[in-house]
Amino acid sequence: MTENKNRAVAAAILPLVGGAGNITSIAHCMTRLRLGLRDRTLVQDKQLKALPAVMGVVEDATYQIVLGPGTVARVTPEFEALVEAERTEQERTATPSPLTADELAAHGAAIKAQQKAKNATPFKLFLRKIANIFVPLIPALIGCGIIAGFNGLMVNLGLLPAVTPALAAIATGFMALIAVFVGLNTAKEFGGTPILGGAVAAIIVFPGVANINVFGRPLSPGQGGVLGALGAAVLAVYVEKWCRRWIPQSLDVLLTPTLTVLISGLVTVFGLMFVAGEISTAIGDFAGWLLSTGGAAAGFVLGGLFLPLVMLGLHQALIPIHATLIEQQGFTVLLPILAMAGAGQVGAAAAVYLRLPRNPSIRRTIRSALPAGLLGVGEPLIYGVSLPLGRPFITACVGGAFGGGVVGLLNQFGGSVGSTAIGPSGWALFPLLDGNKGLATMIAVYAAGLITGYVAGFLATYFFGFSKLLCTSLNEVDDDEETEQKPLVSAPVETGRASEESALTR
Repeated sequence: MTENKNRAVAAAILPLVGGAGNITSIAHCMTRLRLGLRDRTLVQDKQLKALPAVMGVVEDATYQIVLGPGTVARVTPEFEALVEAERTEQERTATPSPLTADELAAHGAAIKAQQKAKNATPFKLFLRKIANIFVPLIPALIGCGIIAGFNGLMVNLGLLPAVTPALAAIATGFMALIAVFVGLNTAKEFGGTPILGGAVAAIIVFPGVANINVFGRPLSPGQGGVLGALGAAVLAVYVEKWCRRWIPQSLDVLLTPTLTVLISGLVTVFGLMFVAGEISTAIGDFAGWLLSTGGAAAGFVLGGLFLPLVMLGLHQALIPIHATLIEQQGFTVLLPILAMAGAGQVGAAAAVYLRLPRNPSIRRTIRSALPAGLLGVGEPLIYGVSLPLGRPFITACVGGAFGGGVVGLLNQFGGSVGSTAIGPSGWALFPLLDGNKGLATMIAVYAAGLITGYVAGFLATYFFGFSKLLCTSLNEVDDDEETEQKPLVSAPVETGRASEESALTR
């Protein structure tokens, strides 16, 4: 039954994005179906957004359809199967096209280039590569993090002492070798051979490096962590490309992998591990210093700025920092603070719902997106509610700031509340909480932050999220139109800088 439902969702989406012939690539992340399109003009945006399963759409390097966690992983294989079946049928019944393949490709490329131009800065493209390296690791981080938390609870309660060592091995095995996976993904993302990137990164976690002295000090297995693995794999890609350019084809199969591993390995052992180790230590020390001295103020700033970072795609720069902190300390103290941005977003959405009693379209959008928002999936509320309206996006940031301040305050008192994995937030983060205080204390602090974010986001939006004119305009719905599906973007928005910037992001 579930399989039929997922296939039905895929079947509803496919014709609205131009059919199989308009699809150049299919992928998915935790919440979004990411499609490469030949011709953007073939997409029927209004009908697509009206589908019950679609929480929103985002345009970036790919056309991204927000389906939510869990759902997207089940719908994507069905979508791929339908695309393949449609292409097979088209090939069987193909008739000459009035356009040549080159003309169609050129038209699609021109449209795609126009859509990507404003976001295709070198810095953002680099951040996207970094995200593509670490995002595939998130499911393992979540699974191992939850098992680690469950195992710690069992150890504290003295339950099943014969089983807890096995659970500890299951939970920590991935983290012990995370550098290898980072190396594989890095080489793949930068255009090299993945296994060579993994081979060079594996040097970092090899126990035998303890016998090597660099700058008068012995190396430690794992020194440099994910940052060292990332640097080593990037170096391996450049060495491999150099070898393939200059080594004769007859010797390529022998010399290229040998020289790639040898040169990159020596540089990693005698340079990168030491440098990356110092950087990793500095990141951990800075995060601890920032929250122990700044506390509430640091939490207020971090919680308040995270939504704009997500909107601009700059939050991807934090992924290696989270991974480094998890590798060093077992948890990242930044994520519970940044998760408060989602709480502010939920509070703001609730206020919008109450302030617009005669706008069924917006209220329907909020009802469908709010459960995902409570679980930390904020895109539907950001792109479907607060950002198009302008001012509610700012008041949602205010809610996140106050929630982050509450969580950050604990650090001034010598406590740390962190997450053993990246990805989840909202209520979904509770099973992943860890730190240097008892579980009850960490749960209480994180819950207090969420409640504060909800309340602050609600109050700021309810009282300051709308001008009188905008509120009146959005509530002017004729009685005979109340059952119609009116798109949110058709509602008038406030003038001013916030609304102008919102329009640019749609």
